[in-house]
Amino acid sequence: MKTAILTALVIVLGVLGVPPARAAAPVSIPAPPGLTSTDVSFTGYGGLTLHGTVLAPAKADRPRPGVVLITGSGAGVPREHLLTEATEFARRGLAVLIYDKRSVGYTNLRRSFSELADDALGGLRALRARPGVDPAKVGLWGLSEGGWVAPLAASRSTDVAFVITVGGNAMTPMRQQLWNETSALRRAGVSGSLIGHGKRNFARLGADAGLFAEAYFDAPAVLRRVRQPLLGIWGTLDHQTPPGDNPPLFARALRQGGNTHSTFRFFQGADHGAHESPDGGFTRGPALAPGYADLVGSWVGDVTSGRSPGPAAPPVLQEPPVQKYGSVAVPPTAWWASGWTQLAAFVLFAVAFTAYPLTALVRRLRGRTVRPVSRWARWLAGAGPAAVLGMFVYVFYLMAAGRWPDPGPVVAGRPLPWLALQALAVVAVAASVATALAWRRDRAAVPRGERIRLGLLLSAGVAFLPWALYWGLLLP
Repeated sequence: MKTAILTALVIVLGVLGVPPARAAAPVSIPAPPGLTSTDVSFTGYGGLTLHGTVLAPAKADRPRPGVVLITGSGAGVPREHLLTEATEFARRGLAVLIYDKRSVGYTNLRRSFSELADDALGGLRALRARPGVDPAKVGLWGLSEGGWVAPLAASRSTDVAFVITVGGNAMTPMRQQLWNETSALRRAGVSGSLIGHGKRNFARLGADAGLFAEAYFDAPAVLRRVRQPLLGIWGTLDHQTPPGDNPPLFARALRQGGNTHSTFRFFQGADHGAHESPDGGFTRGPALAPGYADLVGSWVGDVTSGRSPGPAAPPVLQEPPVQKYGSVAVPPTAWWASGWTQLAAFVLFAVAFTAYPLTALVRRLRGRTVRPVSRWARWLAGAGPAAVLGMFVYVFYLMAAGRWPDPGPVVAGRPLPWLALQALAVVAVAASVATALAWRRDRAAVPRGERIRLGLLLSAGVAFLPWALYWGLLLP
């Protein structure tokens, strides 16, 4: 099943125009005023050569601390994506390495935090070896996906002096992504079973099929192994990572591992990457949030000198932001709802629901007619497959829409397409009951061949009831 679904999704991605990952070509970044720019290459996971740039102050009277920047999700993200951060951090006295993210082994369907962590450690070794860099004061900074990768790399090497995460998560990628997608629907006025069952269970089905790499990555277990000082930064307008839920999860995991050297700060009006946003966090502005680069520079200076971080100056907040929508833990599916079970149900529906009208068509072509035991059977054969196919198509559409879903007109918290699917589900269940009662009443008059056809149809109707409950089609 996994191979078939992977093949289908690759075809869909091709139709949607998602470009294949390509290796980033080495580039040179001109030195910003007051800084030096040096191209470097280093070896990452699997012997892959990665290319980057080190920005550093042009003048320094002593070896300076350094930091390796790890970008967010996506294959082959060029180093220029983090040029603003690198420039501002270097102007605060740090040597900063940015590098082109790998595309080898990283696609729309595959990613490995472990491999990315090894890439980051390769960059760390390269930066520690640079002239003018104090090798004992080099750490890692991770944005978004990098917020999972940086702690993992730090847990593997004592050479990492500190860890900084921006828009990071101490929860599974499944929980974070589902919060991201369902929050977008909630902002559109959606509530109820589409969010609580349809979206959640579709995401878990994708993970079962191998379409959501690292879905259940155990972030708390990694954080419990981190011994380095950690700075967690979130913007109050973060719409991709739960900015209220994550800090307590970070603190608990670090504390459980015996690490009490953590600092959490929040920037008013900043987006997922701690940039200023012109529209409430939905669009990233070019500038970093005021005080963000200063905080990084002073915090790194403090922890690499053995001092406790000093108090943050406004507009840095020390209390977590108010998060409008909470995230929920999303465990893997139980065996009875696994991908194989869903496939079996889908095959049953495809065979049973289509066999009823096809048999009638064949009989008609042969000039044979059999009086249906009930016209409700026709409703079941029509409403059942329409609800099944429509549910998958609609939820897949919402998933493909990403951060900007258009669920359609919403009535009482339910999009009209979802209400239509729920109506079809109710009709299918009612038709199942009516057909079963009619067959029981006229059982003696039903020919043997018709009994087989009705039995197959009703078996699909019986299976449809728990299936529709699981997907939320029969729930408010």
